[in-house]
Amino acid sequence: MTHSRYASSRRAFLAQAGALGIATGIGTGIGTGICGGIGARPAWAASDGVLSRAIPKTGERLPVIGMGTWITFNVGNDTALRAGRAKVLETFFERGGGMVDSSPMYGSSEAVIGHCLGRLADKGSLFSATKVWTPFKWLGVRQMEESERLWGTRRFDLMQVHNLLDWDAHLETLQAWKAEGRIRYTGVTTSHGSRHEEMAEIMTGQPIDFVQFTYNILDREAEDRLLPLAAERGLGVIVNRPFQGGALFDRFAQHPLPGWAAEIDCANWAQLFLKFAVSHPAVTCAIPATSRVDHMRENMGACYGRLPDAAMRARMIRHVESL
Repeated sequence: MTHSRYASSRRAFLAQAGALGIATGIGTGIGTGICGGIGARPAWAASDGVLSRAIPKTGERLPVIGMGTWITFNVGNDTALRAGRAKVLETFFERGGGMVDSSPMYGSSEAVIGHCLGRLADKGSLFSATKVWTPFKWLGVRQMEESERLWGTRRFDLMQVHNLLDWDAHLETLQAWKAEGRIRYTGVTTSHGSRHEEMAEIMTGQPIDFVQFTYNILDREAEDRLLPLAAERGLGVIVNRPFQGGALFDRFAQHPLPGWAAEIDCANWAQLFLKFAVSHPAVTCAIPATSRVDHMRENMGACYGRLPDAAMRARMIRHVESL
């Protein structure tokens, strides 16, 4: 799907939200009531109104909305585009964001992140997360050292094996780097609902801290095994593709935001989709990607206000499946 279609769909949803008379004071602390998630694990907390979740292994808290950089930050050396991405990142931090996730697979994204971070005065809430994506252990070491250079850091908060590529070799390095203090957390990733069985085996048998996989209001396969297993093993969960790569907007653009979305402080579909994902009790944060400041403000609105409980989540599923 192209960026233009995605942007058009987002504008359509904003127009529909305005037609319903829904306030769009996104990111300003709309409401302070926080539902406790699902079942008996109410681990949500608010700091200055920002919803956060505890990393299971340490108790350190992360804002529930992070930022992905696939495609959106792959802008090369274009001066104007880099300046625009710096504004996006600045807005992310201003609205309470923490995790920024990238990968060497994402073209120039890591270089652009480093460029932007070097120009921001306030980035104290940054939780830096990237990946190793190459065969062979020695190439992985070289790639991670290059990521350090590109980001301008000597210690990543989280290093992940991207799409499980040569994961057994790289996890040895990650554990060694963690012991040396070069990274704080380790993890593995997959996406698009692939390789869940292999992911489950790693979750069960390897000493990792985080997993990352696809989960959204339509792609709920992770509820069957990966999410319960993450809760059982005490692993942080990062949700990628919470908008199904933008396809959720394409699919539902012709439908108005339901009036009951206001009950969970959602001013637009972006916030509804994100609040569905992060309200699962095993999820630590979601990492939507955007290249636009206005879309970042929408996304970060999901970091405030009330979250859906089990009954509301079921209602949300029934609604989208009826459209």
